[in-house]
Amino acid sequence: MDSLEFMRWAARRYDSDRFVLVVLLTLMGCQEPGGLVETTHEDIAKHLEYSRSHITRVFKVLEADGALRSLRRGLYQLNPAASLRGGLKKPQKGKRAAVAGKGERVEQLDLLREILEDPDAPEAFKAMAQPGAKLEPRKPNLEGKKS
Repeated sequence: MDSLEFMRWAARRYDSDRFVLVVLLTLMGCQEPGGLVETTHEDIAKHLEYSRSHITRVFKVLEADGALRSLRRGLYQLNPAASLRGGLKKPQKGKRAAVAGKGERVEQLDLLREILEDPDAPEAFKAMAQPGAKLEPRKPNLEGKKS
């Protein structure tokens, strides 16, 4: 799956809850190369002028759908199969840059392989990272109807 396919999927998936799209687009705009997003629920809530509880709900939806994962408090990763900002990743503290003064180059396929091999990556996150992942446009509601 590429980012265009993901965006089309997300538009259909979250049509009935467009606030999820607002937060998703905000996270995409905040990401660093490699899909890392260094932010808190509070920061996003302030930026969008919504309550923290609204943001927390959306993060849970995005995590359950495999579009986002929490690495630690304040550090998230957008699924690179869905949305990847390529380029040069900032060198991690204590590590030398690959090229003097520059960060490490981010390659989407390498990053996807790392995620698929990561035992700590949530299953939904791995499922979306799979080559050729098929995504359902809507979740069925409790009565089995599409919502």
